[in-house]
Amino acid sequence: MKVIICGAGQVGYGIAERLAAENNDVTVVDNSPELVHRVNDTLDVRGYLGHGSHPEILDEVGARNADMLIAVTLYDEVNMVACQVAHSLFGIPTKIARIRSQTYLEPHWQDLFTRDHMPIDVIISPEIEVGDMVLRRLGLPGAFEAVNFADDQVTFIGISCDADCPVLDTPLRQLTELFPDLSAIVVAAFREGKLIIPGSDDALMAGDDAYIVAKSSQVERTLKIFGHSEKTSQRVIIAGGGNIGLYVAKKLEDSPNNRRAKIVELDRDRAIQIAESLDRTVVLNGSALSQDILKEADVTQADTFIAVTNDDQVNILSSVLARRLGCDRNLCLVNNLAYIPLVRSLNIGDSISPRAITVSRILQHVRRGRIRGVHSVQNGAGEVIEAEALETSPLIGIPLQNLELPAGIRIGAVLRDEEIIIPNGSTEIRANDRIVIFSLAESVRAVEQLFRVSLEYF
Repeated sequence: MKVIICGAGQVGYGIAERLAAENNDVTVVDNSPELVHRVNDTLDVRGYLGHGSHPEILDEVGARNADMLIAVTLYDEVNMVACQVAHSLFGIPTKIARIRSQTYLEPHWQDLFTRDHMPIDVIISPEIEVGDMVLRRLGLPGAFEAVNFADDQVTFIGISCDADCPVLDTPLRQLTELFPDLSAIVVAAFREGKLIIPGSDDALMAGDDAYIVAKSSQVERTLKIFGHSEKTSQRVIIAGGGNIGLYVAKKLEDSPNNRRAKIVELDRDRAIQIAESLDRTVVLNGSALSQDILKEADVTQADTFIAVTNDDQVNILSSVLARRLGCDRNLCLVNNLAYIPLVRSLNIGDSISPRAITVSRILQHVRRGRIRGVHSVQNGAGEVIEAEALETSPLIGIPLQNLELPAGIRIGAVLRDEEIIIPNGSTEIRANDRIVIFSLAESVRAVEQLFRVSLEYF
């Protein structure tokens, strides 16, 4: 696939890195010489200096033969124009744009991005994506990862296995025997720096991160079985009143659980602005690195501290301070992937990566076959994929125990006629089933082949 990426920042670089690793033909365009040099020096892609929305630049980098354009510059308007030029002048089939300003995304302006006006096939809003991830984490304390699939009927969760986890050293097949009515399956584990897919005779060990696919209605029970019975957060402090913080606060105000939030915002004008747009949320003007401000926000009584400023270091340090002051649960926004191990080593809570979330959304549209959803884990070491099985799929009509599935994949759930099936060896896949499957990075291509449309289908 020939892909043009406009923007070589954190997100653009991350996308280029992933696509190049899968042998796609990738060109990255940016008007920053430093970023272009970085791309050329470190990735197997072509970096090109120029303005990503200018027709002559796109023409020079091969837009006439491109399959996809991904516009992720810092400016919404540049991203939008780049997609318009890609469509009108070069006929690029798939155009993806990152749109950060919530004004463009208001429901009453939804006609703006139709093919007759601004032809963008996929709009990605990092603030909304990250905000929704924060809300899912708040709803599932004990899970460091939580993503929904199959019309929200299936949930993929990550659980840390502490030394007191009740199911340690228990072969996974015995878990099925101990909890026969539990609609959940362990699809992967991260152990000593390596992502693995355990067999039925393998057991989880202390220090593992377990990845589980579960029926959404049984996620809380699954967490309890793995030793996590934390209460849902009712009192929340949000450090940072930007788009993400404001989005989360508004959603908490709209929730039926009577959750209470306080926002700490450094900029006085912004603090006044968001205070006027919120009803029940208390907004404090000050630094999240100030003990006095955090005490004024009653951080000692808070259930969760959420750091979502635009500065990674402020997010990390304020989370350290919040924990020292007595708030045991923290969610920390981290843009620089190099900081993520630091967050875990400091034992201050969980991190959220906008780059990883955005890359996952884009991969959904890069993957070949009937792919409905993708979520990347452990910086691309594995993926959870939701795909639709077609009549020509080699999966159809054969018990799973008799299928010669490629190594490195595990089927976690099947959605059939609004019913969720947690598969076993006798389960047979039918045409039009939607399957949630976990794959190691090296096996993703094999998964794509399982769900691609064969010529004989037509």
